[in-house]
Amino acid sequence: MQADLPTFLNALADIPAITDPVLVRQRSRDMSGAFSPVLKREAKDRSADVLLRPRNREDVLRIAAAAARAKVPLIARGAGTANFGQGIPLRGGALLDMTALDRVVWHRGPVVRAECGIRLIDLDAATKPAGYELRMHPSTRRASTLGGYLGGGHAGVGSCQYGILRDRGNILALQVVSVEEEPRIVELRGPDVNLVHHAYGANGLILEAEMPLAPAWAWQEAMVCFPDFMQAVRFGHALAVSDGIIKKLICLHQWPLPSLIPPLAGAMREGQHMAICMVAAPFFESFESLVRDFGGTITATAAEGQGSYGAPAYEFAWGHTRFHVNKKDRSLVNCIGLYRDPGLVEAIARSVKRFAGLGPFHLEAKRFDGTLSFQGSPLFRYEDEAQLAAVTAGMQEDGAIGANNHTFLVRENGMKPVDETEIAFKRAMDPYNLLNPGKLAIDQASVAASAGAKIGASGWTYAGAKAAE
Repeated sequence: MQADLPTFLNALADIPAITDPVLVRQRSRDMSGAFSPVLKREAKDRSADVLLRPRNREDVLRIAAAAARAKVPLIARGAGTANFGQGIPLRGGALLDMTALDRVVWHRGPVVRAECGIRLIDLDAATKPAGYELRMHPSTRRASTLGGYLGGGHAGVGSCQYGILRDRGNILALQVVSVEEEPRIVELRGPDVNLVHHAYGANGLILEAEMPLAPAWAWQEAMVCFPDFMQAVRFGHALAVSDGIIKKLICLHQWPLPSLIPPLAGAMREGQHMAICMVAAPFFESFESLVRDFGGTITATAAEGQGSYGAPAYEFAWGHTRFHVNKKDRSLVNCIGLYRDPGLVEAIARSVKRFAGLGPFHLEAKRFDGTLSFQGSPLFRYEDEAQLAAVTAGMQEDGAIGANNHTFLVRENGMKPVDETEIAFKRAMDPYNLLNPGKLAIDQASVAASAGAKIGASGWTYAGAKAAE
């Protein structure tokens, strides 16, 4: 199937298009290269052919129809903050900058509906005057778009309270467009939203999303230091299961990780391990009591975004941890292990002992499919794929389940189950396999061609929400 780019471009009328190869190549990158040397190597010569900037849903429908007729691949793009290669074109085609679709469609109390290109920080700004905010967001909240987060994200700041995006009720509805000669607008609700969530835009172009909101608490940030890392882990676990304390962030950095993040210098203590937390202000006294119970020391505290470290606390957690660390040492990488209750503290202790000479742990607390979990791994100097596979296997032997952050492939990444229902939906919405082709791969040839796919993570299973047949 040969793409007919001239015919495709001629059908777009006045839709803004950029064909400058330098600019198009620049926009064909996301954050993956900074996070994974495997993805960086495999993305080296990958680029779109054209960058399109649809102005509204009518433009998106016209692009989808033209792509189906000319057999041109389409890759939706938000802010480009993804780190699993979600936004990197593998087979050329057109990159769709969706950021002009940035309207709040409506806001009704604890529910908001908005277009895919709105930045998450702008969406929160629109709902906070009424006392609400998004339940969760990535550490890249100031740049990330709603569609990018739902199409490529998984959890984030707030997940220690509300769970992961996939959990039932955390995405209320998605409106998506098929890529056919006569594109369809499909509304997904209930568990069906997970057909599109974390599919990397490979089975529908997201137009709008309907999201539940949470009370917009006045958040208090705290940096807490502990002389022993497992002491910090036990504190994090106790805070996570303290249901009476409303929290938004529980991030754990084993020493010397805090020393690799210069803005935290004023809050760290030499040789000590750090918990980075966000707690609703009315419950901060209870939080302080818990810190004392576990032998910790609060070394810095401030209202959200007002700390002496120069950024919101969440910008030193989740993916932002690697952003900061890589400024000092680009050789450090990580894997993904998910340690679940019951017994997550003991499982983490086994891994901390196993990897004591490898590198410091970074862990994030999140609720996952109805249970508490801590997600993370050591940060260590990269050698080769065999090393990544060995670290992943070690965490799994200690009791974690693994995901794979060194592959482009949705199924092999392990965070999204891909079953017959998912495959049938992909074929119905994208009959010519033009949406981000190569990502939602179900053939063994694509898997065999991916070095990252050989790392061997077990993948995550979910007892809860499942897409309807």
